Amino acid sequence: MSPAGAPGGTRGARPPARVDRPRRLAWEVLRAVDERGAYANLLLPNLLANSGLSVRDRGFVTELAYGALRSQGTLDGVLDTATNRPVAEIDPPVRDALRLGAYQLLRTRVPARAAVDSTVDLVRATSGERPVRFANAVLRRVAARIAETGGDLAALLGAPPFTADPIGHLAVVTAHPRWIVQAVVEALGDDVDEARAALAADDDRPAVHVVARPGRLDRASLLAEAEQAGLTARPGPYSPYAVRLDGGDPARLPSVVSGAAAVQDEGSQLVALALADTATVGPDRGLTVDLCAGPGGKAAMLAGLLAGPGATGSLLAIEPRAARANLVARSLRGAPRAWVARGDGRAAPLAPGGAARGLVDAPCTGLGALRRRPEARWRRTPGDLAALVPLQSALLVAALDLVRPGGVVAYATCSPHPAETTEVVRRVAGQRPDVSVLDATRALPTVDGLGAGPFAQLWPHRHGTDAMFLALLRRCAD
Repeated sequence: MSPAGAPGGTRGARPPARVDRPRRLAWEVLRAVDERGAYANLLLPNLLANSGLSVRDRGFVTELAYGALRSQGTLDGVLDTATNRPVAEIDPPVRDALRLGAYQLLRTRVPARAAVDSTVDLVRATSGERPVRFANAVLRRVAARIAETGGDLAALLGAPPFTADPIGHLAVVTAHPRWIVQAVVEALGDDVDEARAALAADDDRPAVHVVARPGRLDRASLLAEAEQAGLTARPGPYSPYAVRLDGGDPARLPSVVSGAAAVQDEGSQLVALALADTATVGPDRGLTVDLCAGPGGKAAMLAGLLAGPGATGSLLAIEPRAARANLVARSLRGAPRAWVARGDGRAAPLAPGGAARGLVDAPCTGLGALRRRPEARWRRTPGDLAALVPLQSALLVAALDLVRPGGVVAYATCSPHPAETTEVVRRVAGQRPDVSVLDATRALPTVDGLGAGPFAQLWPHRHGTDAMFLALLRRCAD
């Protein structure tokens, strides 16, 4: 078997490889993620917008790129069974092409011969002739093993039996790192069967959620815009401001262009609604402070709710990073009594007790949005929690200090991991005799399946939202 090396010259008079553009674009996405840490969900839409590809081909690019990124661990495991060297030692451009080839063989209806031949052409076009024989041999072995096993991942990868090691089994067959599987199982009360459904939902293509921003647009008008634009849309089941699109580009909606509407997961909308709807003790004519406001979706929704008829509240949105602070300012443009301050939420420019409500949409691992960020499950490690949990705790303490007695704080993460959800809240609240934990499920009366309380946990497989976590805490009036 020939080694996979660096790009080299062609041998003989072989004509240049002809690679179809969808596969080439998918490969470019994988290379950008691997080589410079790009975010696929930001890069791919831009590439497709300028590609000139048909709707069908754009869908194929999306399937290949996102699918290969989500399944990277599985694909590498399958490739490891067909090569005499660790996948990590294969030249990266060749490795990404092999991942795309293996994904086509394992997860698509592309005929095996077409998947192998097109991938070999891709290797030839991007890495030269030298690794072609190697790539061809590896993919033919992969195709043979898939045919032998019927594509059964447990058999392909030698997964441990479910009865003996359910966590290890699920890690293999759902293409998640073991530590993420363990966290999901724990968050679901050790229900490994439901955990399988939750992990499988990370591979589903999510609907696009759009918000009709309160005070600027009503949902009926947004639905009418979608119909006029030829987009299939329906009301969100939980937020009165949510619209779910089954496909198409939300940028075709005039209200999204103007900022009266925006792409925002319905779970994110529910966090803002729960905070706004939870009563404070005493007259509520005060300030709401958002300590981690970027990129501005929840801040914009809160500003709209605060600006309703008869409302006299105001909003201070704090964001430490300049680029994200600019996004917050853009989201709040035109909102009355709403300001943006660039700074650290742990040292907000506000006197203790100066706010009626506080929002901590804490920086987190983002495990609740893995279906939207396909590479994230392999990028994140358990070590990330070591830095995030102290920051999350400090931000929650700062928010509690900022609200007046009788005030309310919402703590939210886009993650179900207990270490950055329930454990943070219980630890901080346990050290604060002036704080009580409210039942967050009561603040979301239209949503079922949130758990027993006092915390609310949304799930993609239950609610069709990101896996947002919400806790509500009150600063005691006495």
